[in-house]
Amino acid sequence: PKEKIAEVKNGKRRIYRRKFFPGYMLIEADLTEETKYVIGNTPGVSGFVGPKNQPVPLDEKEVSNIEHRMGLLEKKPKPGIVFETGESIRIVQGPFTNFQGEIIEVNPHQQRLKVLVSIFGRETPVELEYVNVERL
Repeated sequence: PKEKIAEVKNGKRRIYRRKFFPGYMLIEADLTEETKYVIGNTPGVSGFVGPKNQPVPLDEKEVSNIEHRMGLLEKKPKPGIVFETGESIRIVQGPFTNFQGEIIEVNPHQQRLKVLVSIFGRETPVELEYVNVERL
């Protein structure tokens, strides 16, 4: 995650985005043994933060604080596209770019989809934002 920072240097104001958890990934997922395996075996991932290398979920207050720092609490514009359960999509952004899947759940209020994606030969549910996918 990144946050906006305003800085004055040599009399000029500059706004830039700074990572506030460098080297860490925050993931929203239904954490099954299968998803832990997939995440843990992703190139560049060295482990989970938590006791005995087990992931620890963030509570709602922590998530809200992070979203606030990132400027995500602003109202999102309505999407120009509507997705339906059963549609086939291609992921166009993120760690699963170019993967294809089938929509199994649509959340229009949060502009998110739950998609079944074949990872290592197994169907795995992945949550994505509308902007990260396109119809096939």
